[in-house]
Amino acid sequence: MSIKMRLIIMSFLQFFVWGAWLITIGTYCINAKGWSFSEFGAIFSTLAISSIFMPPLTGIIADKYINAEKLYGILHILYGLVLFYLPSVVDPEMFYYVVLLAMIFYMPTISLSNSIAYAILKSNKFDVLKDFPPIRVWGTIGFIIAMWITNLTGSKANASQFYIAAVMAVVLGIYSFTLPKCPPQKLISKDATLIQKLGLDAFKLFGTYKLALFFLFSMFLGAALQLTNMYGDSFLTNFENIPEYADSFGVKYSTVILSISQISETLFILAIPFFLKRFGIKQVMLISMLAWVLRFGLFAYGNPSDGLWMIILSCVVYGMAFDFFNISGSLFIETTTDSKIRSSAQGLFMMMTNGFGAYAGSKISGIIIDKYFVHDNIKDWHNIWLSFAAYALVIAVLFAIFFKHKHNPEEMAQVAH
Repeated sequence: MSIKMRLIIMSFLQFFVWGAWLITIGTYCINAKGWSFSEFGAIFSTLAISSIFMPPLTGIIADKYINAEKLYGILHILYGLVLFYLPSVVDPEMFYYVVLLAMIFYMPTISLSNSIAYAILKSNKFDVLKDFPPIRVWGTIGFIIAMWITNLTGSKANASQFYIAAVMAVVLGIYSFTLPKCPPQKLISKDATLIQKLGLDAFKLFGTYKLALFFLFSMFLGAALQLTNMYGDSFLTNFENIPEYADSFGVKYSTVILSISQISETLFILAIPFFLKRFGIKQVMLISMLAWVLRFGLFAYGNPSDGLWMIILSCVVYGMAFDFFNISGSLFIETTTDSKIRSSAQGLFMMMTNGFGAYAGSKISGIIIDKYFVHDNIKDWHNIWLSFAAYALVIAVLFAIFFKHKHNPEEMAQVAH
């Protein structure tokens, strides 16, 4: 089997085991279990909490002590085992802690999968900028197929979604041990400083103004990244309480509709090399931020019947919003950091976006929605989405003003080496 095909399988399963439940856990917790937005916001924040410390920690371990592919496999097997147990939990507080444990094992594998792919591609003389996006796109395809399986098997409001993810996570964990070896990049010398011995070299990146600012805005935008994943399916499913929408296609197959977002991702991932070379990292990330404004705004005015076109257009825009930030940001970090701290640097990016940023977004959004947008158990989805759109617009304006970066058409060329 070719190197690319082996990485494609890894990428496919990496996001399949997340997509099986990420979009529908809101329906499971809010609609099926009847838990509040605050309770669900706390549960969803586990993705962020684990991303604050686990990606940097596992990045350090992979850079200095253990083969990345072995660490990756161990984490996925543990993640799968926890998911098998999760459905037996009925108390929201206990559910929170079990999901947190699952996320402690899963979230660092996202940045680790990038590091593994970069290392294997470079060691086999591939052009990462050219060859990574077509491999990564299969992760999105895996996410889509998992969403469809969950929806079409009637699993979006029950425990089956977690079992589907659990089985495939264990399969991926076992498979990862067959991948090409990705040994630690940096041996620890006898005269190494304490910072080097602890593997904290990557934190020096915060001492560079441009990278520090990049990480800061990554955190702010990270607060918006998971909002539609948190509330999208619950938003559409909630229309079943309105007679004129109850039997609409958008309500019955809400997860399939939302999967258009991931289908859109597959197209925009492939467009990233062109946009980065043509416009540079600042313009690409600014486009992403403005796309988030559109994403939320279209949700605000859409519905699953005559306004379904807005929901669909929002899902198309999502591909640009998500990929132009996440994938481009990961490639930007790869080009501006030493390969010796590759996994640690990717872990920092993950920490700021899916860690601090997503934690603030999930916790604060749940509290604000309960306080200002739920009246007599009626959810004001229109203004919920508009408030998210306003937030994304403010971040875009500030980024355009403060992030100074002059584009050089050759700036991404070094990623291939």
